[in-house]
Amino acid sequence: MCLQDKGRMKPVKKSKAEEPELEPLCCCEYIDRNGEKNHVAACLCDCQDLDEGCDRWITCKSVQPETCERIMDTISDRLRIPWLRGAKKVNISIVPPLILLPVFLRVASWHFLLGVVVLTSLPVLALWYYYLTHRRKEQTLFFLSLGLFSLGYMYYVFLQEVVPKGHVGPTQLALLTCGLFLILLALYRAKKNPGYLRNPASNDKSLGSSQIECLNSKGQEKSKGFLGADTSGSLNNRTLKDDLKGSSRVSAGSPTKVKEDWCAKCQLVRPARAWHCRICGICVRRMDHHCVWINSCVGESNHQAFILALSIFLLTSVYGITLTLDTICRDRSVFTALFYCPGVYANYSSALCFTCVWYSVIITAGMAYIFLIQLINISYNVTEREVQQALRQKTGRRLLCGLIVDTGQYNRGFLRNWHQFSTLGTHPFHHPAEDIV
Repeated sequence: MCLQDKGRMKPVKKSKAEEPELEPLCCCEYIDRNGEKNHVAACLCDCQDLDEGCDRWITCKSVQPETCERIMDTISDRLRIPWLRGAKKVNISIVPPLILLPVFLRVASWHFLLGVVVLTSLPVLALWYYYLTHRRKEQTLFFLSLGLFSLGYMYYVFLQEVVPKGHVGPTQLALLTCGLFLILLALYRAKKNPGYLRNPASNDKSLGSSQIECLNSKGQEKSKGFLGADTSGSLNNRTLKDDLKGSSRVSAGSPTKVKEDWCAKCQLVRPARAWHCRICGICVRRMDHHCVWINSCVGESNHQAFILALSIFLLTSVYGITLTLDTICRDRSVFTALFYCPGVYANYSSALCFTCVWYSVIITAGMAYIFLIQLINISYNVTEREVQQALRQKTGRRLLCGLIVDTGQYNRGFLRNWHQFSTLGTHPFHHPAEDIV
């Protein structure tokens, strides 16, 4: 049998060797979504869906949603930049902030009423886009691009319009620049692995075949029921308990005892407080929430960096706002200048700085709210995912009109909760629930 199998394998290897190799791509060529070689210069050729959409728009006919989706797919596939060994695709969601933000802010600087309209519509448009992508469970680089470009553009306006006025010293400029670099470093750390859970069948070599079969059968129990006893008694008991409680993490009799849950999508047993992110498509250890501003989940491994990035951003933003208002509105306090700065629209440079200040105030207020919620959740040892689940199931204790939600499962006191948060990610193995924040 072995000799026959080896004889059968030889022609397969020979056929693979005879396959012609693909020609190397030049910097402007790429393989499109249809598997065909294309060129960047031909991005406007053979756009049947786009032609049809333009014809229907010119004749005042409605465009079908399917046609709009095909047009967006075509644009996203052909929007590329020349690169070594083939043109690279550019995510279309990063383009709107790069174009619209400078245009909106400069238009808002023309008149006070235009500033009110533009600065009011920007958060509304951002929230609309957020709910649109959140409802579809899609990843987007729009908010990450908006955040990074906002930082860069505000710093550019500060250097071009505020510093030349002569009221900002070198030390103040150095502090603001250091704050900007610290924000970028903290964001880089927060973008790293938040604590993804990998399939134990591929990573854990100690699992036997009977245990793997038991794990695989767990994903089918919701529709087929329990198929039988397993040789691993502890794993079998845990499986039965999970069927009784579903997605609950802690049993009613012992609220500090860890219960592990099976994820049918990732094909793994996840520990307590781990959840499956439907946007990232993977389970995250001690998942707090999926943050669109970093286009990643906030979990056990990057929660501290996320809090650090928020705190540095708030300090740097407030400092930059203070320096700008002190420059364009002399002899007035910061709070007074924010609401009453006569003559600021007489000069376009001062008007642009004042508009950017109010844009920064809106962004800072939103981030301050997120930071406050995070501090409250850490103090009560609860994640945002657990808060949402407690509100849906009406199992949490609501305080201060719902601003504070205490589930009571992992709360061990203010100091011990913060101590546990400060030690997140230091234990590589599974912990008891009382040792996990």
